[in-house]
Amino acid sequence: MHLPLDVRPRPALALQALTPAALVEAVPEVSLAEARKIIAMVHRGEAVRPTSSVRRAAAEAVAAVGAVPALEVRGVHASAIDPFVKYVLATGDDRVIEAVRIPLERAGRVTACVSSQVGCALACAFCATGKLGLGRNLTAWEIVEQVRAIRRDLPAGTRVHGVVFQGMGEPMANLDAVLAAIAVMTEPCALGIDARAITVSTAGLPHGIRRLAAEAPHVRLGLSIGSARPPVRGSLMPIDRAHPWPEVVAACADHARTTGLAPMWAVTLLDQVNDGDDDARALADAALAFAAATGIRPRLSIIPWNPTGDDRFRRSPPEREQGFRAILAAAGLAHHKRYSGGGDVAAACGQLAARA
Repeated sequence: MHLPLDVRPRPALALQALTPAALVEAVPEVSLAEARKIIAMVHRGEAVRPTSSVRRAAAEAVAAVGAVPALEVRGVHASAIDPFVKYVLATGDDRVIEAVRIPLERAGRVTACVSSQVGCALACAFCATGKLGLGRNLTAWEIVEQVRAIRRDLPAGTRVHGVVFQGMGEPMANLDAVLAAIAVMTEPCALGIDARAITVSTAGLPHGIRRLAAEAPHVRLGLSIGSARPPVRGSLMPIDRAHPWPEVVAACADHARTTGLAPMWAVTLLDQVNDGDDDARALADAALAFAAATGIRPRLSIIPWNPTGDDRFRRSPPEREQGFRAILAAAGLAHHKRYSGGGDVAAACGQLAARA
C-alpha cells in the first residue's frame, strides 16, 4: 500500500528566531561565520544577500527556505502621564497580544515588556490577562518580534537595554519558545541584549524555574507572590493548589543557588486582602528564611494594584502601603515600590488584556 505524499508546503523558517548555530543546523550549506553575517543582516532589517563574506550559494539557500514574518501593529498607545507606550499586535491567525515600552532612568534606554502567550490559563484574580483564558502559546519568533517592533519605533539614540517577560501569559508554561527567544535576544549578532538585563516572571511553576536556572543561568527570575500567607495566596492565585507556596519557594531557592542571582519577589497590594500586618510579617519571615537557606536575599517589589475592571478589589490606601513597607524595613529588608506606568492606556502591571 502506497500512502499519498504530503505535498503541503512547509512553513518558512522564521529567520529572526534563529541563532547562527540554529541557522547552520537548518541550512547546512551555510558556514557558522556566514550564519553570523546573515543573522546580523536580518536584525538590521536587510534582505539576505551575497556579500564579500557570504557566498551566493549560502545566501540563496537561506532565502529559499527562510522568511522574516511580522506581527501586525494594530495600535501604538502612548501614555499622556509618563513615557510608557503600549503596542497592540496581531498574529497571523488574528490573535491579539500586547507589549509595552518601559522607560529607564538612564536616558536612551528602554525595557521591552513582552508577552509569551495569547491570554493566560492561570487566572490570577488581580490580573486582567487571567480573565481571558489561554488562547495559545506564542512561537519564538512572535516573542522576538515584539522586541523588534518596539526597537523599530524608538527615537534616534535610544536602544532596548532589557526585556521583561511580564506581559500576557505565563512564560514557564511556554518555556521552549521563551528560551529560544532569549537565545536570540542575547546573541551578539542578533539583538545583543545582556542576559542579566532579562527577567522571566512566573506565578510559580517549579519545574520551569529550575529549568530556567539550568539553561539560562544569567537570566533573572521574577516571582509573583500574591501573599506569603498560603491561604491568601491560594485565594488569589489558583496555581497555588497545584504548586503550593513552600514548593515554589524551594524551586526559587534552587534557582538562586544555581545562578547566584537574587530573585525578585513581587506583591500586588490589594486593600484589605493581602496588605495587612500579618501579610507583611509573613513576607518578611519568608524572605529572611530564604536568605538564611541560600545566602541570597530576594529583591522585594511592592506593586500598587492597577484597575482591571474587577470591582472586587481596590488599591491599598497610602497609609496601609506605608505600614506594610515599614514592617519590611523593620525586619531589615530592602524593598522598592515599583512604578507601574501607562495606566491611562491600560499598559500598567496587570492591565494587559488584548484590547485591539
